[in-house]
Amino acid sequence: MQTALSGDEPIRFAGPVVGAHRHICAFFHDEDEESRVLLPFIKEGLERGERALHIVDPKLRHQHVRRLEAQGLPIADAERRGQFVLHGWDEIYLAGGCFDPELMLANMEQTLTEARQEGFPQTRVICHMEWALEDHPGVDRIVEHETRCNVMWRRLRDPVICVYDLSRFSGGVVMGVLRAHPMILIGPVLHENPFYSPPEEYLEELRSRRHARSSRGDQAVSEVP
Repeated sequence: MQTALSGDEPIRFAGPVVGAHRHICAFFHDEDEESRVLLPFIKEGLERGERALHIVDPKLRHQHVRRLEAQGLPIADAERRGQFVLHGWDEIYLAGGCFDPELMLANMEQTLTEARQEGFPQTRVICHMEWALEDHPGVDRIVEHETRCNVMWRRLRDPVICVYDLSRFSGGVVMGVLRAHPMILIGPVLHENPFYSPPEEYLEELRSRRHARSSRGDQAVSEVP
């Protein structure tokens, strides 16, 4: 295991150094594109002795590990040391068969805090977000969740990358989550997001939208157009 650094070293993702905003949205067209962009980010963290926390489709857990190991990453060794942690999204986002944004964020903050207490300078989080396409109560609150993350990340320094498969999400959801991330991957390069809406402002907009649709008697109250 590499000697753990302080956690203050520059972090690079898709070219530039990641600054103060570490809640990042990454849209990909396919698995190969995703791997090319994420691999250097994952490798750098493991070499620095940081923890890697990945949340994936539970049906693809073994495939995810095999893909990383095929790219030369020592995942099995890192997992034995507790440096690499893999969860299915059924354990994190959909625990209990539903999505509860408040509970999920509280558990995530506790997880990241405990990692520091265990000696890891920081945790690099990668979350695959297709859980929101499953038929479970609460998944329609994904935009609210992504917006609330920005409030929590004011207290945290751990970088988190929310991975979206562009072939599976509607344009409305894409626009909704786009506005909830201060940083966005455009093509192969990371940029500050010109469409970002501050969380207090955006949460109020989402509440007003839900109230208006509920007042009209809409059967499905969505957060996105």
